Amino acid sequence: MTQSANPLKQYFRQPAIYLKLPSSGKYWPSGSIELTHNGEFPVFPMTAIDEITYRTPDALFNGQAVVSVIQSCIPNVKNAWAAPTSDINSMLVAIRLASYGHELEISSTCPSCENADDYVLDLRHVLDQLGMPDFESTMVHGDLEISFAPINYENQNKSNQSQFDEQKMIQNITNSDLPDNDKLVRLNQSMIRITELTVDALKWSIVEIRTPGAIVSETEYIKEFLLNCDRKLFNRIRDHVIDLRQIAELKPLDIVCDNCKHEYQQTVTLDMTSFFGPAS
Repeated sequence: MTQSANPLKQYFRQPAIYLKLPSSGKYWPSGSIELTHNGEFPVFPMTAIDEITYRTPDALFNGQAVVSVIQSCIPNVKNAWAAPTSDINSMLVAIRLASYGHELEISSTCPSCENADDYVLDLRHVLDQLGMPDFESTMVHGDLEISFAPINYENQNKSNQSQFDEQKMIQNITNSDLPDNDKLVRLNQSMIRITELTVDALKWSIVEIRTPGAIVSETEYIKEFLLNCDRKLFNRIRDHVIDLRQIAELKPLDIVCDNCKHEYQQTVTLDMTSFFGPAS
């Protein structure tokens, strides 16, 4: 029996909400998303298989869980690996909202009195806060003009995995019984690799660099430039990319401790198994 002939089809899941992406579909490669006439995308609740997928440690670490769940719950997305990272948080929040409702309970410990308590976050407000960085603006440095674009999820995920591996290696070296001289050599090698990973992340965030005589968009030339430009320019580019990405990140939750009335901020993360745990 084909799916179209299934008499139970009317009971299949239906869209729970409609989402407007921060990017409005811009920066998605051709074929990676099916645009709609009004810019709103249907978001379906997660299936039981989606929940299992998002609780598989390996799939979480390598990014496959995020990709699979997004493509399942937002069918207009054909290739979530190609999604600009500025849209990822919005899609994950929308899926969580469609699956479990608008309230998300989070636990937080006061840094002043160490009192632990639970707080409720309204995901509708979270969606409203997520914005799109202004990638139309360029950075001018002397006679150079640098244009930026959001990194896609695949490259961001690769960078995150590699950074995690290097940080873990540094920790293992630090805690090892190696002679101090050997430790220093290996730590320096790891730090060099981390710097190279940062350069890779930056090269994926740069669309082109204009000079008086050329427009350079080749990633290998941009990487070579980043490895050889002066420290001040490199730091300026890095800080600019960080500022752009933060606009698409969740704002921390403002909390007043019930016990001591201390005011502080709690970071909220989306790419963890607990975020997609059933609502209480």
